[in-house]
Amino acid sequence: MAKRFFVLACLIFALAQPAVAQETITVFAAASLKNALDDVDAAYAKAGGTKITASYEASSALARQIEAGAPADVFISADLRWMDYAAEHRLIKPDTRVNLLGNKLVLIAPKDSMLDHVPIGQGFDIAKLAGDGRIAVADVKAVPAGLYAKAALTKLGAWAAAEQKLAQAENVRATLAFVARGETPLGIVYETDARVEPNVKIVGVFPDGSYPPVTYPVAATASTTKADVAKYLAFLRSRQAKDIFEKYGFSVLTTPAS
Repeated sequence: MAKRFFVLACLIFALAQPAVAQETITVFAAASLKNALDDVDAAYAKAGGTKITASYEASSALARQIEAGAPADVFISADLRWMDYAAEHRLIKPDTRVNLLGNKLVLIAPKDSMLDHVPIGQGFDIAKLAGDGRIAVADVKAVPAGLYAKAALTKLGAWAAAEQKLAQAENVRATLAFVARGETPLGIVYETDARVEPNVKIVGVFPDGSYPPVTYPVAATASTTKADVAKYLAFLRSRQAKDIFEKYGFSVLTTPAS
C-alpha cells in the first residue's frame, strides 16, 4: 500500500511540474524585413525548425542593444556599416557572416497623390517637388535607410535644399507610415516597404550608383550557444527562403544552399 502511495505521489508531482520550455532562437532584424522574414520564419517552423522570436527595429538600434547585452542569437542588418560595427565590437561570430539580401531605394507618395512617374537623376529637385510639405526619411545620421537616402540626395545635388524639409523617423517603417497617413507628400524608403503598404505608391526609383548598394548581412551573435542557430542560418539561404524573399521584392545575394 505504501509503495502504491509513493508511486502515485511521484506521478502527481511529475504532472505538477512545468513543461520544459521549448528552445527559441531570437533574431534581431532590420525593420524593413518584417513581412518577408515573418513568412520565412513560419516556413522554417513548419519544416520542423526551432521556434523563432523576431524583434524588428532600425539596424543601428539593434546593434546597440546587442552591445548592451540584449539576448539575441542572430543579427540581420540593413547595411554593412552596422554589421561592421558589430564585428569591430566582437558582437558577432565572423565566420557566420554572409551578405544575404539586396534592395532598392524608391520615392513614394500617398496612394491618392497626383504625382506619378517622377524622373530621378542629376539635378533632381525633391524640395521643389514636396512644395509646402515635408519629405519623410529615416534618421539620416544612423538608420541605414536614412543613410542611403542622404547619399542619394547628395550625389544627385538635392541634399542642400532637401535637408531643411526632412521629417526624420526612427526606422524605415515609421517613415512609410508618415506617407501612408498622408502626413508628408513624399518619402524615401526601400522598394520592399512600398510593396507591402497599400496606402502608398512608388512614384520614382533612385538610380543605381546614386547610393551604396543596399545590402543585408546576417550573422550569429558572439554570445549565442544554441546549436540550432547554424540550421536557421542555413535555412535563410535555402531555395524555399529565396522564393519568399523574392516574392517581397528582395534580391537574394547568395546561391541557395538547398
